[in-house]
Amino acid sequence: MNLSQVVISCEHGGNHIPDAYQYLFSGHQQAVESHRGWDPGALDIAKFLAEQLNAPLFYHITTRLLIELNRSLHHPDLFSEFSHSLSEDVKKQVIKDYYAPYRNQVEKHIAGYVRNGQNVIHLSVHTFTPIFKGIRRTVDIGLLLDPDRAEEVAFCTSWQDKLATALPEKRIHFNEPYLGKDDGFTTYLRTKFPSTKYIGIEIEVNQQYIEQPEWQGIQQALAQSLLELL
Repeated sequence: MNLSQVVISCEHGGNHIPDAYQYLFSGHQQAVESHRGWDPGALDIAKFLAEQLNAPLFYHITTRLLIELNRSLHHPDLFSEFSHSLSEDVKKQVIKDYYAPYRNQVEKHIAGYVRNGQNVIHLSVHTFTPIFKGIRRTVDIGLLLDPDRAEEVAFCTSWQDKLATALPEKRIHFNEPYLGKDDGFTTYLRTKFPSTKYIGIEIEVNQQYIEQPEWQGIQQALAQSLLELL
């Protein structure tokens, strides 16, 4: 696959609470500031990759606890325990104000490249908490892909090799700590574009390295390995 255009997105770039919904989170600031409310460090990585790759960047800073931009409209976790009790009319307004504009913008941008005959690699940037439900995760960088899409497997195999050379002490695995075929934005977009035109990869980086000396090195390795591939 001749990759000619990279698109970077970051669905959990912040934990901002719009004024109209502040009341939902009264007394729950700890949850908003935790990994449940956003992906700390993800927007830093996304901005760095976009700059290094000269790629368009799309990001959202509203807390995922209001509405989860990385879930389909039918998913039971679209609204969190803090927002699920909103009326159907208010939920529709939240979707209209926050969810639909972001997702539609990214999809239309990718569709424009595809219409022009270009191939697209979409990198959806995330981070994950090192300890989940009391269990320490053993992966440092996850590349989430659909194993049934040969182009994604081939791309990530080459990328993993380059990352392993640049970061020999880091554990870089496919589909950890989540499965690439689970409900998500890239999963949805795969239904819209053929595998020969669209590669959708979620990057997952362990949050334990934020503010550590190797944090910048991880970002640089991600960017440099992509530059070599592309």
